[in-house]
Amino acid sequence: MPRTRTLPDEQLLEMVLALIHAEGPDAASFGAVAKVSGLSGSTLVQRFGTKAGMLRAALIHAWDRLDAETAKVSAAADKTPEGAVGLLTALSQDYGEDPATYAQGLLVLREDFRDPVLRARGAAWAKALTAALSECLASTPEAETSARLMLSQWQGSLLWWGFTSQGRVADYVEQELSLFLKTLLHRP
Repeated sequence: MPRTRTLPDEQLLEMVLALIHAEGPDAASFGAVAKVSGLSGSTLVQRFGTKAGMLRAALIHAWDRLDAETAKVSAAADKTPEGAVGLLTALSQDYGEDPATYAQGLLVLREDFRDPVLRARGAAWAKALTAALSECLASTPEAETSARLMLSQWQGSLLWWGFTSQGRVADYVEQELSLFLKTLLHRP
């Protein structure tokens, strides 16, 4: 008879994610997770099979959260070009206010690139985000192309913020995307 789980999966995966974000993906060993969760290493092996399985489960959980947040923010966004800026600015809130924290997030992104299942989640998210931005940019020429360019600008602005640390990340993103939008729409 299988042992009863003493921690719900969601709570355990949140602990794994917190460890990954604090110390990097390589630090998420069965021993380290056992220490923070209070579960035994053998219980973790039963649940996940391998360290890679545990990491994948935690990152899929993170993708699930991001998909839900994206759907919520997209539904609330005004269907205007300014709404597109607001949508991406809202999604930028979770990047932290410290470039070192953002850098830890890039280590997690490395894991997403390495795993084909996680890479597919990223591609699906980009597709959903492009569709949401296209709705906001419907009044612009070639809305889907504009949406894809805006996504690239958004990710670039996050990187440049990491180097410059100019104020809050959301403020920096909003400023940069507003400038992009002004240029895209040829507004003075």
